[in-house]
Amino acid sequence: MATTADDRTLDVAKFLQDLKFTPFHRRILILSCLVTFFDGLDFSLISYTLPYIRDEMTLSAEAMGNVSMAAFIGQMIGSLVGSYIADVIGRRPVILLCTVLSAVLTFVTGFAQTPEMLFVLRLIGGLAIGGLLAPAWSLNIEAMPAGQRATAVTVVMLGFSAGAAAAGPITNLLAPDFGWHYVFFVCGALTLVLAVVLQFTLPESARWLVANGRPKARIAPLLRRFDPAYDENLHDAYQLSDERKASGGGSPVAKFRELFRGWLAYITPLIWAAYFFSSFAIYLKSSFGVLFLEELGLSVVNATWIGSVTGIVGAVAGVFLLSLTEKRGPALITLAPLIGIPFLLLVGFGITLEGPLFIPVIFIAGVLVGAGHAAVISITSVYYPSAIRSTGGGWASFMAKFAAVAAPYLGSRLFLGSEAKVLDGYLFSAACLAGIVICVLILAQFAQRLRADQAAEAAASAGEAKAVTA
Repeated sequence: MATTADDRTLDVAKFLQDLKFTPFHRRILILSCLVTFFDGLDFSLISYTLPYIRDEMTLSAEAMGNVSMAAFIGQMIGSLVGSYIADVIGRRPVILLCTVLSAVLTFVTGFAQTPEMLFVLRLIGGLAIGGLLAPAWSLNIEAMPAGQRATAVTVVMLGFSAGAAAAGPITNLLAPDFGWHYVFFVCGALTLVLAVVLQFTLPESARWLVANGRPKARIAPLLRRFDPAYDENLHDAYQLSDERKASGGGSPVAKFRELFRGWLAYITPLIWAAYFFSSFAIYLKSSFGVLFLEELGLSVVNATWIGSVTGIVGAVAGVFLLSLTEKRGPALITLAPLIGIPFLLLVGFGITLEGPLFIPVIFIAGVLVGAGHAAVISITSVYYPSAIRSTGGGWASFMAKFAAVAAPYLGSRLFLGSEAKVLDGYLFSAACLAGIVICVLILAQFAQRLRADQAAEAAASAGEAKAVTA
């Protein structure tokens, strides 16, 4: 039997899925966590330095609100622009560029002398931060073995949470003695060091290269880094059996339309809705969690500790949740929000306000809100083909930023000012978690149908290949 053309074509999807977790996988994950760590650090610095900036610039409450919101607006725009560019030119160049921009803009923020300058710098900095996340998610989803993709995204976002948490101690270390300017100088310089390291260490996505028809000379060396035993002489071409080819060209409009092709017409809106509900709950907690607990009788110090610890523990819990449920489909990630609902209701209805259960109930509720958010983030890019994966994640992030802006805006008007209003805030958070559960459970049904269609297409393709003989 003669060798067929299909015998000389490697299915890169199967090649990557069949691998075990290798040192190269670990390298990609560590580098991505460092990227998001400094991303979270640079993004969160304004929250901790704002009291010092307020005193120096005599900012009004409105000006402080504008400065805080500037980065969110930038993220909304950046999430669309960066994700689209990453689908056109690759994940690596966008991550490198956004990291450099984030470093430079963070450093330059230390020179700000007016509220207007601060607003502009945070707005542009938000563009870089928003443009970075979806390509980082895509790079890891496309590299990881089967059953570890969503977990990898959650681990990457754990880096963001850790960076955000580190902003407080770094500010406390530098600002009292050297001024708030040096906080931005130091963190910007450290981020720039990372950008230099990434230039020599960050790889491109092999899946993206194959999906976009890049030459063998770029793909084969990457595959050898995953598996040193791979012999590139055995193959002349590469394909992805588990992905359909995107149609309609590479314009932003064409890629947007691809997000609603086939079963994605149902999956994409459900991802957006689930991410919106989850983001509203998490940003309401991060914006006013301390004020809520202060209104309910805790000291600011204790409320701050509870907010910080529940944020980190929730992110870690999300990683463990995904590691347990990823191979069984998305439905099981609803465990965190589903269990969190009764704890939020206990607070919202005032049942545990008095007595020893108050702190444990508040703590568990905060952890579960965070774990659910981490789990929802993990599925925002999983279901899209490599050619539009970053675009899919970028649009989901764009929708979530509406919640990031809406939560403090509505929360300050509806859920602050009295104990009754604060309790309403907890009830509203419980409703958000219920929205997550409903959306993800419905999404799971369509995701199962999408996977079945992909498996059928892959089987048909394999059958056609076997039928070609000479």
